[in-house]
Amino acid sequence: MGQKTHPIGFRLGGVQDWRAHWFASKGSDYRRLTEEDQKIRGLINGRYAESGAISRVEIERGAQDLVITINTARPGIIIGRGGTRVDELRGDLEKLTETRSRLNIQEIRQPELDATLVGQSIAEQLERRVAYRRAIRLAMQRTMQSGALGIKVVVSGRLGGAEIARTDKQKEGRTPLHTLRAQIDFAVSEAKTTFGVIGIKVWIYTGDMIPSAENLRARSMARLSLGATQESKDAQNDQGGGQKSSGGGGRSGSRTGGSVPKADESGSKK
Repeated sequence: MGQKTHPIGFRLGGVQDWRAHWFASKGSDYRRLTEEDQKIRGLINGRYAESGAISRVEIERGAQDLVITINTARPGIIIGRGGTRVDELRGDLEKLTETRSRLNIQEIRQPELDATLVGQSIAEQLERRVAYRRAIRLAMQRTMQSGALGIKVVVSGRLGGAEIARTDKQKEGRTPLHTLRAQIDFAVSEAKTTFGVIGIKVWIYTGDMIPSAENLRARSMARLSLGATQESKDAQNDQGGGQKSSGGGGRSGSRTGGSVPKADESGSKK
């Protein structure tokens, strides 16, 4: 009997960071905040399910406000023309959580190295009735050409419309699941076809990272600097909002809710 361990949960606190950063002093608060995190992710993923290309949603709770970071390969769709869509999303999140919310939009420069986006791409092709072996092979080739050291894809269900469900696994390179320092991204996707649901699991290995104190401290400082930079941007926009309020809409920076600048993978604003 196989004993499977989630690759990301297995490495939490080492080479992998948590997707939510907050502390609850009581058990009732923990239950409430965990359920609220699920509702936040459900709202965001449900709104941009078709075209958002969202990889993950990170949540950080401060003393008075809520910071939500959306990692996506298509930031323009999330922001919308002049920042209108992101302003609507911020308003809905504040209604849901009853807390002042801030949104950070992080662009994923290499979606071929993100397991969630690779799984979504394969699922979209299977829903268009592309041959599953061809869809998997092309996705694996793009991932390896982008610099990955290994990828493994497992699909399960009525593959090719067969009468009986089966499982097929394809692998290229190496994916050391038992090596704690290995940076492995893992995701599960579903392709809803006319003959049933096909499950897709993707593992992507991009290299090793020694979980030293310096690396962990640098990752924490990068997250803190991202939040501090966003607070300064919001303060500047709040000061300039009164002067530009009579000019109407336009760019998202002229809104009193604050702008949502794009950021590169290092966390610096553009």
